[in-house]
Amino acid sequence: MRVALFITCFNDTLLPGTGRAVVEVLERLGHTVDFPAAQTCCGQMHVNTGYRAEAAPLVRRFAEAFAGYEAVVTPSASCAGLVRGTHPALAERYGTAALRRQVAELVPRVHEFTEFLTDVLGVTEVGAYFPHRVAYHPTCHSLRGLRLADRPYRLLRAVDGLDLVDLERADSCCGFGGTFAVKNPDTSAAMLADKARDVLATGAEVLCAADTSCLLHIGGGLDRRRGGVRTLHLAEILAATAPGGRR
Repeated sequence: MRVALFITCFNDTLLPGTGRAVVEVLERLGHTVDFPAAQTCCGQMHVNTGYRAEAAPLVRRFAEAFAGYEAVVTPSASCAGLVRGTHPALAERYGTAALRRQVAELVPRVHEFTEFLTDVLGVTEVGAYFPHRVAYHPTCHSLRGLRLADRPYRLLRAVDGLDLVDLERADSCCGFGGTFAVKNPDTSAAMLADKARDVLATGAEVLCAADTSCLLHIGGGLDRRRGGVRTLHLAEILAATAPGGRR
């Protein structure tokens, strides 16, 4: 299968290890992964702040960059949701007939990482070893947008040595929400405090999720509380193989 990595601008800029982990897992499973260098932002920041027309050129760039691939895989539930849920509407409103066709053909091939593993490749066991106590936070986009349901949990339960613990009120928002945290800092901070308290109550060593943006937000709250919990994208756990959980 010809697979392309859609790293997302957030991961590429701040947490490139997440993208490397996705590649490691897919290569371990026997797939060759390309990185189209022409890829840029999918337009989520523009759409979320009301600049839909300005996002249209990014839709065109995305369609061109990933044309011809059998699958486009991303470690971001929020960006996968934006591409699948909003790109067709943007192409319809601002694009040409050719762009509408391109987007319609490409969108079904765009997959969030965990759904690609479970639904497309049909695997949950990826040869990972991570002997740590782990809690999973289902981000709003993964839970309510893509409806990943138990896919991440199934992958985590198959990791050798991993102790998966329940997170109280797991379905509650962490308070990030992109520009929400900037526009509503007091509300965001209160939501973050609740989430951090629930994470610390699990006794977990690691909190993971399918969106690094939320993990960065929660991680900041956990660091300020000095609770000793680190955050990792789920892909980084699945990429771990050596004793001690180090790749």
